[in-house]
Amino acid sequence: MRTQHPLTVQATAQLNSVSLPAAFLHAAEQLIPANRRFDDPTSTLAFGTDASFYRLIPKLVIRVESEDEVVALLKLAHREHVPVTFRAAGTSLSGQAISDSVLIVLGDNWNSREIRNHGAQIRLQPGVIGAQANAWLAPYGRKIGPDPASINACKIGGIVANNSSGMCCGTAQNTYFTLAGMRLVLADGTRIDTEDPASLTALRTSHSTLLDELARLGRETRANTALAERIRHKYRLKNTTGLSLNALIDFDEPVDILTHLLVGSEGTLGFISAVTYDTVPEHLHKASAFIVFPDVETCCLAVTVLKQQPVSAVELLDRRSMRSVQEKPGMPAFVRELSAGACALLIESRAASAALLQEQLGHITASIAAFPVEKQVDFTTDPAANAQLWAIRKDTFPAVGAVRPTGTTVIIEDVTFPVEQLAFGVRRLIELFERHCYDEAILFGHALEGNLHFVFTQGFNNPAEIARYQAFMEDVTQLVAVEFGGSLKAEHGTGRNMAPFVELEWGSDAYRLMWQLKRLLDPTGILNPDVVLSDDPHIHLKNLKPMPAADAIVDKCIECGFCEPVCPSKGLTLSPRQRIVMWRDIQAKKRQGLDTQALEHDYQYQGIDTCAATGLCAQRCPVGINTGELVKKLRAQNAHNLRTANWLADHFSTALKGARMTLHVANGARMLLGAPRLNQWSARLSQLSKGRIPAWTAAMPQPQDTLRFTPQPAMDRPRVVYLAACVSRAMGPAASDREQMSLQEKTHALLTKAGFEVIYPENQDSLCCGQPFASKGYNAPAERKRQELIDALMHASRGGLDPIYCDTSPCTLRLVQDLNEPRLDLYDPVRFIRSHLVDKLTFHPQDTPIAVHVTCSTQHLGESQALIDLVRRCSTQVVVPEGIHCCGFAGDKGFTTPQLNAHALRSLKDAVQYCDEGISTSRTCEIGLSQHSGLDYHGLVYLVDRVTTALTAP
Repeated sequence: MRTQHPLTVQATAQLNSVSLPAAFLHAAEQLIPANRRFDDPTSTLAFGTDASFYRLIPKLVIRVESEDEVVALLKLAHREHVPVTFRAAGTSLSGQAISDSVLIVLGDNWNSREIRNHGAQIRLQPGVIGAQANAWLAPYGRKIGPDPASINACKIGGIVANNSSGMCCGTAQNTYFTLAGMRLVLADGTRIDTEDPASLTALRTSHSTLLDELARLGRETRANTALAERIRHKYRLKNTTGLSLNALIDFDEPVDILTHLLVGSEGTLGFISAVTYDTVPEHLHKASAFIVFPDVETCCLAVTVLKQQPVSAVELLDRRSMRSVQEKPGMPAFVRELSAGACALLIESRAASAALLQEQLGHITASIAAFPVEKQVDFTTDPAANAQLWAIRKDTFPAVGAVRPTGTTVIIEDVTFPVEQLAFGVRRLIELFERHCYDEAILFGHALEGNLHFVFTQGFNNPAEIARYQAFMEDVTQLVAVEFGGSLKAEHGTGRNMAPFVELEWGSDAYRLMWQLKRLLDPTGILNPDVVLSDDPHIHLKNLKPMPAADAIVDKCIECGFCEPVCPSKGLTLSPRQRIVMWRDIQAKKRQGLDTQALEHDYQYQGIDTCAATGLCAQRCPVGINTGELVKKLRAQNAHNLRTANWLADHFSTALKGARMTLHVANGARMLLGAPRLNQWSARLSQLSKGRIPAWTAAMPQPQDTLRFTPQPAMDRPRVVYLAACVSRAMGPAASDREQMSLQEKTHALLTKAGFEVIYPENQDSLCCGQPFASKGYNAPAERKRQELIDALMHASRGGLDPIYCDTSPCTLRLVQDLNEPRLDLYDPVRFIRSHLVDKLTFHPQDTPIAVHVTCSTQHLGESQALIDLVRRCSTQVVVPEGIHCCGFAGDKGFTTPQLNAHALRSLKDAVQYCDEGISTSRTCEIGLSQHSGLDYHGLVYLVDRVTTALTAP
């Protein structure tokens, strides 16, 4: 390799500062609406990040919503010689989803599916999240073959383009081997649909030369005995290094060669607009065992035996990886006590029936019975025990990320050794960790395929660190590719990371063939340059992503993007990952003495104002980061009306009267002007006030005046303290709602029906959990109100003797988080109904379909499935809309930032169009849900009360 000094991000940015051709920009403006074209510094930096340790800042980001747009853009880019890169979810680990030219990002309209032959096949567009595809196939007992660890976030486009696999997929069930059809767009804008005879006929006419060349290259490759045998050997292993040359020896038909070349091509040969999979069985009967062997050699010998057994997954963990998680809560105690050289296998077997599973387990156990074992957890079918065992494996990568020094990044590499040489490969890799001082590095992987992941932390802040990384990678590539004849990339894709080493692994003949294919399918070199194949031997050392300190809350972020699918603002402004990227950049620029005023101005709206701060991102984050906590902290720093907040906290009953008065005025205006005219006028007024005056909608609540319930004689009935949230006390049903009884009245009636004596806290109108203050950054009055409420509940419940029912799940969550009073027994509606009411009521389920919205707080409380199950008791038809995780109303954001609520619920109306009503557990969420669905959304108690009668004593 020729010597070339690695470039920093800043230096590379200067070299790539040439602007896009004016002709391209002008034409793009005609093709794509302005709201889907981004060239401002905030957007381009935010999109310049994927899950890898590289960063390129695109000059233009375009969100595409149709294949027609992709075709037009590719024709334009082809004509103007403008490089383009495609992005689906951006969970790629090797730098294949970034660009310093034009980044084309999938929009909302790439989510269609077609299920065929009772689930035997499924046709998917590239925007479908992998886990969603499996959810659609679950009723048929099927799934797609690939099962990457990122399946809850990554999209089909990336799964195909990277030929992703996973823990159970192996080599037999990846996209390449389960591909049944493809729709694609070539670099020149030509569309091809392999399932459409007319499309193939047109292709044979327009691109006969291309097809002839593919056929010729196939014949020549198959005739080259040495090369053909090398290709077969390489794909006997898990391998995603370079282009999929196996297409040339596995297929004769040029179209088949073409589509299989696209698999694993990482967007360098064309755009995949749909793919048809042959699905695979999803066996529900499964069992797992965890076996610790005294050393690596014994462990790997056991793997060779297990490869012949009916196992679905065999995961290897070295002692370092187990040590990284041994102190985590919930880990089995024995993990701490293992010897220094221990090496473990996590084994899973699946079967179509319980009897067959037990038979398989007997064969597996017998096959490895002769091996010495240090510790063994026998096969178990118990879901909780299984989850605990798999947590050992799944928590290893996050464990390294969580303890890394601030400013460093987490790198996860994946290589393949021939299984018969796995033990030697593991030993040699560990020696390299020690030689290059990667003391924190851990090793684990999919042992059946000889596929090992190793995770280490790396700083790129100075030349010495970059040189250490360079030397380490050169040793790794020599070890894996040359000495062992393995794969440098088993399932994460070549990207920029291994592009300089493709020839080292494959040899000159195969490498030259890859370049022939690239130039044949992308003659102008516009598709994702420097990915998979690169003329630059140091491309893996350039454009290294900085990870500057920003705030302790988010400094452990590894920018993987797992958080993004559940974020309501993603696609409107920023996702959690992008919020962190931007805040890191702002803080780094401040430390450099640069002016960040413009960036902070943009960040105020894009990063802070439009964040729902509900914390769902933390549930998906591998290292548990709640980006909403950072946003709340920033809001607190800008909370300049503390005196007003304190006054409202001290005079809360007066504030509640003011809220009721506002709703009275709005309701009076509705009766005077009529709903359509009020809607129009208030929208204009809200616009003129820049959102300070909320717009009225038909879902706006009517005022709820204070209710007083006459105490009933106890008659030895069980007591329950009913905490009506302040929104329930102020907001009644909308005027158009067919349910005109207030939530308080309905809840009181249901609790009484079930035989409870209902108790209310004293001075209820002055009580508040503090959430309205906390969400705006006024933490002191928020905590004061919370403690005041807890004291009142302690008194009302007789020191915690009685259960406490809160009618709104966000308020329940606010109260139970960090609760220092263990005597309080607090319930949200879901938990109380399932725990205390189900056995006191007879359910008479209705036939009309019901839509269910699981609020963020319900998810945090762990009651999501319980809510769905309760609604299923009430209705024979239950709809849980796909892809809606947070409604974006976020307390009062539905009033002050209604575009967030509208964006989060943009797909709701179509999803629930055949439903009769909607159910949730948060009064404010129900306002937005009703507005954007056209349905009446109510609290769960309305439905339960309607379909139940008091249980008659036998």
